[in-house]
Amino acid sequence: QVQLVESGGGLVQPGGSLRLSCAASGHTFGSYIIGWFRQAPGKEREFVATINWSARLTYYTDSVKGRFTISRDSAKNTVYLQMNSLKPEDTAVYYCAAATTLTTITTDYNYWGQGTQVTVSS
Repeated sequence: QVQLVESGGGLVQPGGSLRLSCAASGHTFGSYIIGWFRQAPGKEREFVATINWSARLTYYTDSVKGRFTISRDSAKNTVYLQMNSLKPEDTAVYYCAAATTLTTITTDYNYWGQGTQVTVSS
């Protein structure tokens, strides 16, 4: 089993940057796929990015390609989401989640954190 805790959210102006962290506990963390999702008010939770256990495979939703970067530090049991050139439409609660296969499908992720709020506004 894996426990996930997100941090790093906040208020940022358009064009700014934030780095989200997803700290995991559980001795099997290294074998899990970790994904980032987001949910804006009134909208469904959507896939943002995912990374495999070796960090050699990453996938991004089209709207964040070239702006967001997912990475993981297995020694620290932490996955990061570096978000640059933020836009107001990136405003959402961001969640990290763990799965056993590399997937962009929300329901394939078995473990979820509590989320961290990201607000992009001037």
